[in-house]
Amino acid sequence: MHASPSPILAAARQAVLDEAAAVAAVADDLDDSFVEVLEVLLACRGKVFVTGSGTSGAIARRLAHLLSVCGTPAAFLHPMDALHGTMGVLTAADVLLAISKGGESSEINELITIATRRDVRIVALTSAPDSTMAQRAHVVVTLDLGAGDPGGVIAMGSTLATAAWGDALAILLMRQRGYTWEQMLETHPGGAVGKRQDAVPSALGRIGDDG
Repeated sequence: MHASPSPILAAARQAVLDEAAAVAAVADDLDDSFVEVLEVLLACRGKVFVTGSGTSGAIARRLAHLLSVCGTPAAFLHPMDALHGTMGVLTAADVLLAISKGGESSEINELITIATRRDVRIVALTSAPDSTMAQRAHVVVTLDLGAGDPGGVIAMGSTLATAAWGDALAILLMRQRGYTWEQMLETHPGGAVGKRQDAVPSALGRIGDDG
């Protein structure tokens, strides 16, 4: 007979399953707002700046990195640093993508207010469509981010769900731009990835292409 799993392992597995469910639920949340963000970023003639605080900031930094890797020039803009001068990097040609589950982080909302005066296009990614951040954005993406967060307050499953949404955005932008794996590897020469020059797949086809 196999020994019964310990309560600790059972609880850990349930935590993983809860987070997996939060990520899977993003597929059902995808709607026309995703397409609108895709189109805004494809039309962007400047750079995409991604911002967020706390765990949302960690996801924002990750998304900025992945966008750049996949052919969409992007950078992370720390909201508090931005209020101390670094928002000078923003121009009317840029897009600011702000991530906040509750949409009430004062430093993000102040940054958005000033960026809007500079004619920067604002995209808000949140679970609170009536929040201050959402009301100040040009495009609002609403995700159901309640699942997978212990107590509904510790940002765990919600950050993974937000990351999954961003991953879909990055890879679809890569595909729609016709950005090739060879181009991607040219910007990623370091590490094990950079050593795979002789083992890259063909370019991702644009949506709507045959094949």
